Amino acid sequence: MAEIREECRYSKSHEWVRVEGDIAVCGIDDFAQSSAGELVFVELPELDDEVKAGDDVCVVESVKAASDVYAPVSGTIVEVNEALIDSPSMVNEGCYDEGWLFKIKMDDPTELDDLLSAEEYAEELDA
Repeated sequence: MAEIREECRYSKSHEWVRVEGDIAVCGIDDFAQSSAGELVFVELPELDDEVKAGDDVCVVESVKAASDVYAPVSGTIVEVNEALIDSPSMVNEGCYDEGWLFKIKMDDPTELDDLLSAEEYAEELDA
């Protein structure tokens, strides 16, 4: 069973968001990282990139396949997890903790309402 954290919001494409003030910390969820297998490469977005919810903003690559990662909310990329460049498997080891991918300064925090709660996401996975 995939780990789902109560403090996060989720997209149907398996990204998670944890809100810290007006910053959305983003990554791929436990279901996505376990489905992908061990990650061997992460292509991170550029700082100051303007993104819209649903835009593909980065790529994670495993021995199985490469997958796009989508922005769960709109805003500006204000930080990327550069540690993943040398250690992409950190996503596998702790996708919600040290394996986060990027941070977005949100343009419109009400977009979070379009994402799934932990309970809704669990139901989505069970469907």
